[in-house]
Amino acid sequence: MPIFLGYVPVGAAFGIVATSIGFSTLQAVICSATALAGAGQFIALAQMRAGESLLAVLAATTVVNLRYVLFAATLSPHLRRLTLPKQAALAFTLTDETFAVNINDRQGGLSTASSMAGVGVIAWCGWVVGTALGASMGGLIGDPSRWGVEFAMPAMFSALFVALAQNYRHLIIGCVAGALAIGMPALSFVGIEVPSALYIIVSSMAAATIGALLYPDERWQ
Repeated sequence: MPIFLGYVPVGAAFGIVATSIGFSTLQAVICSATALAGAGQFIALAQMRAGESLLAVLAATTVVNLRYVLFAATLSPHLRRLTLPKQAALAFTLTDETFAVNINDRQGGLSTASSMAGVGVIAWCGWVVGTALGASMGGLIGDPSRWGVEFAMPAMFSALFVALAQNYRHLIIGCVAGALAIGMPALSFVGIEVPSALYIIVSSMAAATIGALLYPDERWQ
């Protein structure tokens, strides 16, 4: 239930923003039902709102979603006994949130293929239901930016970080990743331009590298 309730408001925010730039309710719901890409969908909307080309939208969302390759590589050793269709089904429901929950369950010895499927289905339902609610009622609130709906996704990630950080090492590396992502635009002042779509990937990989260097002989639990 917490996963479902966590997805509904963020999905609603997506539905509101999608309809504000011209999506119909059905189009917004189909987008969420077939993509389940969270941040990638928000970035796609931002790109479309800015008038970017279809190729630019696809490129930005692809780059942002490359992090799922890292997530899948982390989970794959635990799924080798599953058939390819079952692995593909679980891959479809792989998001930042389901990964965080599943890897936490795995560390606690609680995760199974069935539990991962359940987490994925609940997340999908919350995301689609939230999108439907937001898209169908978005016109009632006018300009969505007045209500800060764009902050829904960062807020959900912050809540996940607070809930799943188990020790000071998690806190340090998480804060390093956040600081790098926030400070990355400042690199432009020294002539280094990093595309905004790469902020998350670059900062997370840099923070993970720093963590591996700081704690080379310790298992992160």
